[in-house]
Amino acid sequence: MNRLTKAAVVALALSTTAVPMLVQAQDRDRREYRQDRRDDRRDFRQERREDRRDWRDGRYDSRQDYRRDRRDDRRDYWAERRDDRRDWRNDRWDRNNSNWWRGRSDFRGYNGPRSGYWYAPSYGYYRVEPRYNGYRWRTGGYLPAQYRSYYVRDPYVYGLREAPRGYRYVHAGNDILLIAVASGLIASVLSGVY
Repeated sequence: MNRLTKAAVVALALSTTAVPMLVQAQDRDRREYRQDRRDDRRDFRQERREDRRDWRDGRYDSRQDYRRDRRDDRRDYWAERRDDRRDWRNDRWDRNNSNWWRGRSDFRGYNGPRSGYWYAPSYGYYRVEPRYNGYRWRTGGYLPAQYRSYYVRDPYVYGLREAPRGYRYVHAGNDILLIAVASGLIASVLSGVY
């Protein structure tokens, strides 16, 4: 026999033995999965049965204790939610709080303004041309191409909506600009962020 014929015979032999073994393994997995689900349902039913038995036998405290516990649980839940909302509010930009950025990981290397440099959160300090130091950006102007790559990673932190298609928020000094990606046209300016 030539090599091609031998390879075909070996492939046929392997396929006739491998496929049934694969099917058997899948059937075994299905049976085990069904058995696990059946056991879980039995355990759940048993726990519910025991709870009902405890309730009938009076092993639970009075209804007032039960209500008091539920009330405490609700109070704890609402207190946690209130704390979460406070933390969320403190984590966002606030025009009235000049130190809102302190403790944020994306401002880790920020030490205040530096002459000849701008700072972009998560990017760090980068050098700028002297003519752009203290520059006041205006709607309708253009941002130079070398400063368009410092995108705002999370606009929600600054209270901004998602940028429209074809636009991005960019850090430019202490300002955030909404620019057209293709041309650098400035659509809006949020000045004095940090």
